[in-house]
Amino acid sequence: MPEREITFAEAIREALAEEMRRDSRVFIVGEDVAEAGTPFKVLSGLVEEFGKDRVIDTPISEPGFTGIGVGAAMTGVRPVVDIMFGDFLTLTMDQIVNQAAKVHYMSGGKMKVPIVFRTTLGATRRSAAQHSQSLHAWVSHVPGLKVAIPSTPYDAKGLLKTAIRDDNPVVFFEDKLSYKLKGNVPAEEYTIPFGVADIKRKGDDITLVATSSMVQVALAAAELLNGVGISAEVIDPRTTFPLDKSALIESAKKTSRAIVIDEGYERYGVTAEIASVIADGAF
Repeated sequence: MPEREITFAEAIREALAEEMRRDSRVFIVGEDVAEAGTPFKVLSGLVEEFGKDRVIDTPISEPGFTGIGVGAAMTGVRPVVDIMFGDFLTLTMDQIVNQAAKVHYMSGGKMKVPIVFRTTLGATRRSAAQHSQSLHAWVSHVPGLKVAIPSTPYDAKGLLKTAIRDDNPVVFFEDKLSYKLKGNVPAEEYTIPFGVADIKRKGDDITLVATSSMVQVALAAAELLNGVGISAEVIDPRTTFPLDKSALIESAKKTSRAIVIDEGYERYGVTAEIASVIADGAF
């Protein structure tokens, strides 16, 4: 595939535009998604192409517009709900956890909720306590939800396209620090399946399992280790659910050592879950 270098933000915007052109049922709803293009300018230009009927600005009411999205998905369209900061998931937990995640089961499999909740994680921009949390472990804990957490522009585009086409609710986390990160992204159509980890760097002496922007931290650490003769393997789960347990276990079996790096809070968190999977399966 011919490749070109674009930013993480551009990859997200491309994925949305391509899916909106492909499927007229896809629309975006959220705060400042139209003319403002979000505070991070990720969606700039979409309203000019698709109009205000498909890129819809809402009042500042996360529970309201998230509920509208869930109801719309149940009627057969494919909303992408933009939750400006991951911290605001706290306002939408009933809609996501009690409604979107449960409808398929409570209807005996007759109903589905094909919806994507796009949101952010990570500390940056001096945004203080209510705008800097990484809450991806919360939704990863809930049956009925899929959770994607890309670390590169390539993964961001491929995973978002998969999320939009999925018939299940997907929570999609973008690290605010990653929006300006550049990487190679094919010009052609592609998707990335959920539940398939990616080995970002092969190694033999230690496994570094990293998520989101911590993948770049792990790759930098692997480069430093290489300078002292230690070969580190860096593996990115890409989705916290479904989780590619076999890839994590096989890597740890090969190297006999593993460190897990994640920006979320340690207590009952993603690091604990992944460490448990590796301890159970590899040692």
